[in-house]
Parts: sequence; C-alpha cells; structure tokens
Amino acid sequence: MSLPATVQSLGRRARRFWHDETSLRVRLVSIGHLVTGNMMGTIVGLLAFVVTARALGPTDFGILALTLSYTRSVHLLIAFQTWQPLIKYGAEEQGKEEGSAYRALMKFGLLVDLSAALTAYGVAVGVALIFGSLVGISHSNLQQVLIYSTVLLFQIEGFPTAVLRLAGRFRLVAYSSLISTILRLVLCAAGLLAGASLFYFVIAWAVSQIAGSLIFLTLALVELRRQGVRRLLMAPLAGVTGRFKGLWAFTLGSKIELTVRSSTTEFDTLLVGALAGAPAAGLYHIAKRLGRLMLHMGVQVQAVVYPDIVRLWAQQAVSEFRRIILQTEILLLAFGLAVFAAAALWVGPVLHWTAGPEFEAAGPLVVVQLIAVTMMLSGSAVRSALLAMGRQPVVLKIVVVSSLVFHATALAAIPVLGAMGANIAHAVMGGLWLAGLLVAFHGEIRSHSNTLPPASPDPGPSIGEPPHIGEARQKALSRNTAGSC
Repeated sequence: MSLPATVQSLGRRARRFWHDETSLRVRLVSIGHLVTGNMMGTIVGLLAFVVTARALGPTDFGILALTLSYTRSVHLLIAFQTWQPLIKYGAEEQGKEEGSAYRALMKFGLLVDLSAALTAYGVAVGVALIFGSLVGISHSNLQQVLIYSTVLLFQIEGFPTAVLRLAGRFRLVAYSSLISTILRLVLCAAGLLAGASLFYFVIAWAVSQIAGSLIFLTLALVELRRQGVRRLLMAPLAGVTGRFKGLWAFTLGSKIELTVRSSTTEFDTLLVGALAGAPAAGLYHIAKRLGRLMLHMGVQVQAVVYPDIVRLWAQQAVSEFRRIILQTEILLLAFGLAVFAAAALWVGPVLHWTAGPEFEAAGPLVVVQLIAVTMMLSGSAVRSALLAMGRQPVVLKIVVVSSLVFHATALAAIPVLGAMGANIAHAVMGGLWLAGLLVAFHGEIRSHSNTLPPASPDPGPSIGEPPHIGEARQKALSRNTAGSC
C-alpha cells in the first residue's frame, strides 16, 4: 500500500474512532459542565487554602491540615462507596413503570450512608478522647478535632451522588458545590482580615463543609421527587439483596477498597506529621492538595462515563464499550501531561506570590506529586470499566498490593527525605496501580471476546435508556454484525 493510501486509511480510522457523533458529544458536554464547575470550585478552594495558609503560617496550618486529615481518614475508614452499587444496579431499574425495586435500592443506599455517618462520628470522637496522643492529637489540639468531627454526621455522599448521576444532572452537580466553597472563602477572608486564630478557621471549615453536604443531599431528594419517587423511607427493604444479586458483596468490596485507598490518600498526611513534624505536614498537605486537584478531573469524567458503560456492558456492546474507555483514557492522559508541564514551570513562583515565601518549599513536592497523580488520573477510566464488568475483586487486589508498596516505600523514605519521601511513595504506587489495571482490563476484554456469542438483532432501546446510549448500542451491534459477515 502506498504512503498516501496508508495515511488516508489511518485518517478514516481516526475519524471513525472520534466521530462517535451523538454519544461522544453528549459525554463531552456533560464532562464540560463538570470540569467547568470543578475548575471554578478549584480556584475558589485554592484561594481559601491560600488565605488560610497566609493567616496561620506553616505551624498552625500544619495543625489544621492534621485535623482535616484525621477527620477525613476516619470518614474514609468507615464510609461506603454506595454510589457504585447504586448506579450499577439502579441503571437497569431507573425509569421502569413499576419502580418499587428502584425505591428500595435507593433507600438501602441512604440507610447505609446514614449508619456510616453516625458510626464515623462516634469513632472519631472516641479515638480522639481515648487514643489521641497515639495518633498525633495533642491535648491542646483536642478541642479543634472534636469540633471539626461534627462534619462527619452530615457526610452522606454515596446516595445523593448516585441519584444525581443516574438522572444525568451533571450541570447541577457541577455548580451546586460552589456555594459551600464560596462560603468557605468568605469566612476565611474575614478571619484573615480580623487576625483570627486557628480555632476560628477550624469552625469556618466545619461550617462550610456541613453546608455543602446538606445542599448536596437536598438536591438529591428533590430530584427523586421530580422523578415521582416519594416516601422513600417507607419503601420495604425485604428481598432487596435477593433481587439485586451481589449487592452486599459489591457494597462491602467497594468499602474495603475505599478503606485501603484512604490509607494512602489521608493517613499519609498523619504519617508525615508523625515522622517529620507539623510544619512538614503542612507543606505536604499543600503539595498534595494542589496535585490532587487533577484527580477531580478523573472523578468528573467517571461521573459521566460510568452509568453509560454499565449499560453498554450489560447490553454486550463491547466495541462501543472499548471505544468509550480508550477515548476517555486519551483525554485524561493529555490533560494530566499538560498540567504537569505547567506546574513544573510555574508552581514555585505561584506559591511564593500566594501562600507566601514560607510555602515555596512545597514546589518540588507538587511536581513529584503530579507524576503520581497523572498515572492515577489516566487509569481512572480503566478502573470504572473493570467495575462495570463486575470485576471489583480484581480492582481490590490491585489496590491492596499497590497500597502495601506505598506504605513500605513511605516508611523507608520519609525518615530520610521528609515530606518528599511520601510523594515518591505515591509515584511508585501510581505506576504499579496503573500497570495492574491495564493488564486486568485487556485480559478481561480478550477473555470476553473469545466467549462472545454471535450478534443478534437489536431488540430496541430498553425502558429508561438514554437516547444516545440506545443509538450507540445500535451502531455497536451493526458493527459487530458487519465484522462477523
């Protein structure tokens, strides 16, 4: 084949890959809303961090960072990722005329979230009072921890996340969180102008966090009423785990995965504080906060993609399933590399001009953290794909192994390198995590392709199926049929 013909062939393949017309456009629009809202929230949130850091200085900011990390660690230790099973099973039930199963499933998720919130609050307060000195909580900082722990009573995230994502209310999700973030910035700015103490900033962060959680839950309940789902708490739960096979296993599996992952995303700040002191923990928290802002991009993309790929996998539209995952991976990797390049050039001066010269030392920490975050970001779509395939145990094994490697590396590196040791441990973990997910995903695809039955005529869109998913499935089936001829 001549070179021009080869180039034309590659061009046609590229157009077919990206010209997924309706479904890709819809996903990009939804992602665009989430990313725009997230970007605005990121900027406002960064300003709140900068104002807080400038008002408190490295030592008190380090104490605040340890307080936030302790509370969030307890939350992630106890909480369930209920949105994963709710979306997986709810995607097939949503929109059916007889909606009792959907009501029961949503009630199941809400009760699990409520139970986890109450338990997390009790654990946080109990551990702080009894074992505070063992986890780095001094007597002088106990009051701040007890005050901020009240946010755990309102941390009900899985249920509203599932409701709004299943409903496709991505614009609402994107911009509603700005309210609490703006409130936090206003409170922090007032504290800076008034010369407020650490105690004030703990209250300001707690109030804004609680406000955001209540707004999110209220939006989900309003959306359910809009769908005609009323008297949610009166829905009978009898038989819900029997109707949705594997519901408890999926819920518990995702909870274990969250707990293991939280040991590397929240306990790490506590570990740096214990081994290198509060000022080092403050610098590390700044670096991690800046680096992990990128991961929000992966969260937003997963919010859009996950319900779609769950439906496609259930309908055996494998070609379309693979196309969506590959498209998403390419977009995420390109975004991650662009942010890494920008940070490598400008993070030092930006920290100097905003948080202050005392925090400029966090610049190299941010750059190394972004290496890890880029790998984690680029693997988020593959992780969603494995969950949609029902391969949650495989994901859990990969998370456990990579987390153990993280802790081994961190314990060896932090005493020698300080906060930089934790960032290096994240980079090692990110590479292992990404490699494991890719190997598992391609293995599952090959295994499924070998056992895929002959294509059958399209039965038409299912009840409640979004139009762009129905169109995508029809195209995937027609391609599979053409390929088998």
